[in-house]
Amino acid sequence: MTVAYDFDREIDRRGTWSVQWDGIADRFGVSDLLPFTISDMDFASPPEVLGALRERVDHGVFGYTDWRLGEFREAIRHWYASRYDAEIDPETLVYAPSVLSQLSQLLQMWTAPGDGVVVHTPTYDGFRKAVTGLGRELRGVPLGDPEALERELARPDSRMLLLCSPHNPTGRVWTEEELRGFAELAERHGAAVVSDEIHADLTTEGHRHVPWTRIAEPGRGRRWALVTSGTKAFNFPALSGSYGMVGDPDERVAFVRRMETGEGLASPAVLSLTAHIAAYRQGAPWLDELRGYVAGTMDMLRKRLADGLPEVDWAPPQAGYLAWIDLRPLGIEETRLQEELVAVEKVAIMPGGVYGTPGFVRLNVGCPRSKAERGVDALVRAANRLRTA
Repeated sequence: MTVAYDFDREIDRRGTWSVQWDGIADRFGVSDLLPFTISDMDFASPPEVLGALRERVDHGVFGYTDWRLGEFREAIRHWYASRYDAEIDPETLVYAPSVLSQLSQLLQMWTAPGDGVVVHTPTYDGFRKAVTGLGRELRGVPLGDPEALERELARPDSRMLLLCSPHNPTGRVWTEEELRGFAELAERHGAAVVSDEIHADLTTEGHRHVPWTRIAEPGRGRRWALVTSGTKAFNFPALSGSYGMVGDPDERVAFVRRMETGEGLASPAVLSLTAHIAAYRQGAPWLDELRGYVAGTMDMLRKRLADGLPEVDWAPPQAGYLAWIDLRPLGIEETRLQEELVAVEKVAIMPGGVYGTPGFVRLNVGCPRSKAERGVDALVRAANRLRTA
């Protein structure tokens, strides 16, 4: 295969106000660490996106914009048709600054303080902050435990099933059968469904993402929403911008009204619209090559873990560039491992406790392979020192 894009090139991100690089001390206490933390990538966005942004910047006028005008909605429709063989009605689309801002509005629309919101564990920490920050109760159920899921949804004050599809931090891609089971349970117990699908474009070969729009029953009175963005797959989260699909027409109108009046979002970031359109129209070749590169990095990670920590039975995720690694067979206390990684190895790797599951780590390998090699080697060295101490 001809390689068209250079993912091996290391780009210095220090001094760019990067949360992952410049904000490392906020979480780990020191600043001179090699980070493998927050889920953005160290790769430049696709050249096609950068070219579109330059052209828009060169226009020079950045007045108020409307996401319903122009090509934005049609680009999304094209992406879903070409990528997922899924037909969507552009009229069902809504816009917000971020996926979590959409979730915040939907929580306020469909739940009340004290209500339960059911999630799978381990749980993306952004979900935890959004749900508990609004005074709702986060109710976690382990992945692969349908009995626990039904038990929690059956509680009379469980008002929402909040899905991460594909799942963060594990990279699990839900099958269509599993998703239909979730829909049936939510319908039976009167719970709304919100499906966060921001990692969908990063599925690995052999796995197929099924959008919630293919699962949900259309029509009034059915509370469901799909929330997502192109910012994760094409690496432009700092431009902000997300979109969603809300099933019920009245709920959709209510959502847009809340965003435009209660939140004052009358005009979206024009560069976000520009980047999304370019990504969805021209970015597929870059994305496919990226996915292949990340798969190669994950295979490297698998081999080095097998050689260095043979007790750790790890397989690459079904989606994404986040390696969720179970270190519990080593019997190492999480705090001690983190201290060793920071103080001795000078690397920052997210501990599993952040996601409610101590004993794991989440290693971001959305980066040049040379950096990923340094990260996994540091993890192996630190773990081996601690278990022989």
